[in-house]
Amino acid sequence: MRLSISIITALALAACTAKAPLSSIVVVSEIERNPEAAYIDGLGGKLKWNYTTGLELKAFLDVAEAYAASAAIEPEVILQYVDAWYDAIIAEDGTIGVNYKKSNYSVDHICPGRTLFQLYRLTGKEKYRLAMDKLYEQVKEQPRTPEGGFWHKQIYPEQMWLDGLYMMQPFYAEYTAGFVPDKEESANFEDIVHQFLLVAEHTHDPYTGLYRHAWDSSHEMFWAEKATGRSAHAWGRAMGWYAMALVDVLPFIPANIKGREGMVSILRDIADNLPKYADPGTGMWYQVLDQPGREGNYVEATASAMFVYAMLKGCRYGYLDCLPYAKECYLKLLDTFVTYDENGLLDLNDCCEVAGLGGKQMRSGDYEYYIHEPVRANDPKGIGPLIWAALEYERL
Repeated sequence: MRLSISIITALALAACTAKAPLSSIVVVSEIERNPEAAYIDGLGGKLKWNYTTGLELKAFLDVAEAYAASAAIEPEVILQYVDAWYDAIIAEDGTIGVNYKKSNYSVDHICPGRTLFQLYRLTGKEKYRLAMDKLYEQVKEQPRTPEGGFWHKQIYPEQMWLDGLYMMQPFYAEYTAGFVPDKEESANFEDIVHQFLLVAEHTHDPYTGLYRHAWDSSHEMFWAEKATGRSAHAWGRAMGWYAMALVDVLPFIPANIKGREGMVSILRDIADNLPKYADPGTGMWYQVLDQPGREGNYVEATASAMFVYAMLKGCRYGYLDCLPYAKECYLKLLDTFVTYDENGLLDLNDCCEVAGLGGKQMRSGDYEYYIHEPVRANDPKGIGPLIWAALEYERL
């Protein structure tokens, strides 16, 4: 399934002259770098049920479905590439193997399940439907804060992270829309809306208008403000995850569900505030969003791609009214972060590799912590949103 460098180079040049959609060029470049999906995210061929791999593979399938016949790569090649990874991990009875354990109650492990909706439809493999059922069992059993918010993980009790809304809620919403009995639908959708409104209420910073990375319901974690339970900063990618979760979930929520308009209002609030915190030179957003221009801070690709995607999709669905600005930001995203290497492969540069709170590393969530996390190119958490932003732009 590897594509030759000469073909890749020609395709990259074609992208530059608008002969092939950029979204498909990203897919071709990633497949060339990673001959199997088990190589994505630096895993070196090791199978791992991993949200970063699942995120990128879903974006690949979205390209395959957007272009029945692409100048860059055949949809069937993409499908085979994605299917091979999931097929190797999921048993015939739907059991998810490798490192998945329901008892860990990690919302990150729900995220790769989003791709299963497409794979089930495209391949007809019943085991993918069974695997979705098993992930839904985790959703229903996930521990909650006293206010009803899902814990981020078993090892992070009483904590809601903005990241976690993306990890679980889009799967929860699509599964509810497609597979739960009618009598359960409304309660599920109301629960989903509650997650968004609850985390917004407790992470919102009234002084900046932004949303902090996380909230500890118990107010006991060392990184949490004692009065509010909030973490110290608005981390760019955390808000990016949250913005993407809003635009990916809202299409599934019926108009009559209480609180849905509150989700739309939060999305509009985010879109209204983003220009205030953009870097004046590039138009992109900083690693630590609420500290623009501070020494050591830098414009970061994954968060920027997420915001651009969320704005473009939000405009398409009519939630937002900022299309000229969103289109301008897309072009600035490419200008700021996208390059081609000597072989013609597309690179997405300046991606924060990882950031979190607490855990074994005792991550403090202070300013110095965020700006000193590793930075690399072509992180899946940026590649996926870049593809989705490109697909939205290409729709125009």
